[in-house]
Order: sequence, then structure tokens, then C-alpha cells
Amino acid sequence: MSRRNVLIMGAAGRDFHNFNVFFRDNENYNVVAFTATQIPNIFGRSYPAELAGKLYPDGIKIYEESELVDLIRKFKVEEVVFAYSDITFNYVMSKASVVNAAGASFRLLGASETMIKSTKPVVAVLAVRTGCGKSQTSRRIVKLLQDAGKKVVAVRHPMPYGDLVKQKVQRFASIEDLKKHECTIEEIEEYEPHIARGGVIYAGVDYEAILREAEKEADVILWDGGNNDMSFYNADVTFTVVDPHRPGHEMMYYPGNTSLRLADAVIINKMDSASKKGIETVRKNIREVNPDATVIDANSPLTVDKPELITGKRVLVVEDGPTLTHGEMKYGAGTVAAERFKAKEIVDPRPYTVNSISDTFKKYPDIGVLLPAMGYGDEQIKDLEVTINKTDCDSVIIGTPIDLGRILKINKPSTRVMYELEEFGANSCESVLKAKGLL
Repeated sequence: MSRRNVLIMGAAGRDFHNFNVFFRDNENYNVVAFTATQIPNIFGRSYPAELAGKLYPDGIKIYEESELVDLIRKFKVEEVVFAYSDITFNYVMSKASVVNAAGASFRLLGASETMIKSTKPVVAVLAVRTGCGKSQTSRRIVKLLQDAGKKVVAVRHPMPYGDLVKQKVQRFASIEDLKKHECTIEEIEEYEPHIARGGVIYAGVDYEAILREAEKEADVILWDGGNNDMSFYNADVTFTVVDPHRPGHEMMYYPGNTSLRLADAVIINKMDSASKKGIETVRKNIREVNPDATVIDANSPLTVDKPELITGKRVLVVEDGPTLTHGEMKYGAGTVAAERFKAKEIVDPRPYTVNSISDTFKKYPDIGVLLPAMGYGDEQIKDLEVTINKTDCDSVIIGTPIDLGRILKINKPSTRVMYELEEFGANSCESVLKAKGLL
């Protein structure tokens, strides 16, 4: 029987995982290509032979998604597997229509086909959109488990934007590890907060190999999810974070709605700054699709290290990059701090952008006057630094999870905004972990 020709549509994350766990050694399929989107400059390379297995001695080439129809025809593709996240249902089905019209079937792999079983208990932290507050939720859960005497090892959703062979299994336990692995800003934002609290976090490309290494030093595995993707591991308890600032998104985005339906506990975050109507919409939607889930009410209180650099000042607000771009948020922690501490003006960075940062604003024109902390490589990090330094402002508000001043040479005063998860009411992360026997 001939092997079925498959193309995997991805963004350097879920696509590689789906290949590894379902297609790599499967003699019923022949993966002829990957396509890539969302992340700058990740196409034009190959999924290497060293990771692709015995069926793919030459590796598998990665193309730009814009070539999709031509690739289907060129390689006689019979099935296209969609494998990236944080997009609308309408977007997914429009891609399905393109694929079907080109003559191929369209497929979404499910949880049972892609989740790996661990020998240790697994706590999964998911979200329905990028920027909901998943990272501070992960930090909160890690602290609860550590305070109970558990050795927690986090595993982060993939961000392999460099040499895939070198990135097969990555372990981060120090700032030096971030430098050794030549991490992008996006990676540092996720890894550094765990390291700063004395934790260990793994990431990479091959998530079964990663899991087996993490198990060697963990009492509990924490899956620290990305975008709004499902967990790569079978979880003993799943927390999913929703955002009342974007009410209704939990019902309209893939696979965020799946993550909501998988949840044992749903955290309504940022309630201290959200509208009553937004909160009630989210509550209603949770009841509709996952009535058995425990609902946790939570705030995301901010702290600012130098508020005097905001009050009465013309400020440049730098926010988390993916939250503003494909996360579609109109503001973030830096914006809230600018309003709370009465900045004179939020300065528009667009007249001062250069190169890849200018391209980001062209691709995502709704970003407005906020500057996304884009940093998917050395050149883009330099472009970000130049843009910040060119901008005519009194000071810079850094609303990202890390201190950009450690990575960039900023030529004007800056202040950091930090945020944590603060639950209130009858239910909490602690009560859910206790009910599941993990505390």
C-alpha cells in the first residue's frame, strides 16, 4: 500500500510535535513538506534528518505558507494537517476551504493522538488567547507546589527558532543557560521568570525526549502552555485562563475553545480592570461549554518599580510582542500603568520604527501607539533597540515579563511593570490542587 502524502501547516511548534508523535515513524504517511507562518523568518529551512527519523533521511523542507496551493499540486498532497494556534474559527475554515479546493483533505489532530503520558503527575496551564495571564498563573501554581515540598519542573510550549538539532532538548536553570542557547526575547520572557524563582524549565523540539529528561528531576511536571494550544502531555489537572477584556474570544478561537473545554478549572483573570459586562459574558460562555469546571476569580495586580518615571511624563509603552500581534490585545500591563500613574502622553513609536519593527506595524496595523517587544533574532532585537532609542519621549514603560534593559541598551530612563495572579472568592488554584491530591 502506498503512503499517503501529507503536508503540515505550522509555525515552528505544534507542527513539529504532531510530526514527532504521530507521523515520524508511521509508514502509512509520507510528510512531503511543512509550511510556516506567524513567526518571522522561520521558513526556508528544513526539519533535519537527525530529528525526522528513518523514513526521512534527507529531512523535510519548510516553505512559506503563501506557497500552500502550489505545494499541494507539486507534491500531490492528499492530506493537509493544520498545526498552529491562536486563530479564529473563520481563519481555520478559510484555510480548510483553500486546501479542499486544491484537492486535498484537511485535518486537525486531536488530544488522544498527540498527548504523551508522563510517569509523574502533570499540571497543565493553558489559555484561550495569547496574553490572558497564563505565565503568572504558572508561577502561582509552581509556588504552591514548591511550598508543599514538591520539586517542580516546568516544560514550556515550543519556540524553536534556531538550530533545531541543537534545540532538541533544552534545559534552563540559570541566566547563563539563556545565553548559551541564544534565546530570543520571546523565549527569555517565558523562561527567565521560572529561573529567577530558582526553578528549572525545559523546552525544545522533541517533547517526548524532553519529558523523559524532566521526569528524572521532578516530583511534578508543569506544562506551561503557549498561544492557546492544548497540552502536549496528558494532564492530571488542567487550568485554563480566560480574559474578560476579550469577552467572546473563548468561543471563537482555535484551539482556545478546545483548551476551555479540557479545563478542570477555569481562571477568569484581570477582573480588577475588566468591565462587569465582559466578566459576565465570559462566565456565561464557561457555563455553556464546560459547566463542570471549577471557576476561579482572579486579579492581575500591577507593581511598578519607578512610578515617578510615569507621572506627568511623555512615555513610550513597550508591551509583550505576541500579545499585541496575533494576540490582538489593544493594551497590556504597560498601558494600564501609564493610565494608573497619570502619564502625560503615550508617545506613538511609528514615526521612529526601523526595518523589521516597521514591518510588524504593517502586518498588524491595529497595534496603534504601543510598541511590541519583538525579538525573534539578533537583527530584530537590534531594530527594537534602535526604535526605542530614536523615539522622542521622556521615559520608557517596560510592560514585558522581563527587564528589557538587561538585553537592550536603552538611552533614556525606564521603569518595569510586574504582575502576579491574585485569586479571591471560594475557589483557588490551591483548593483545586488539593482536590486533585497534588497538595
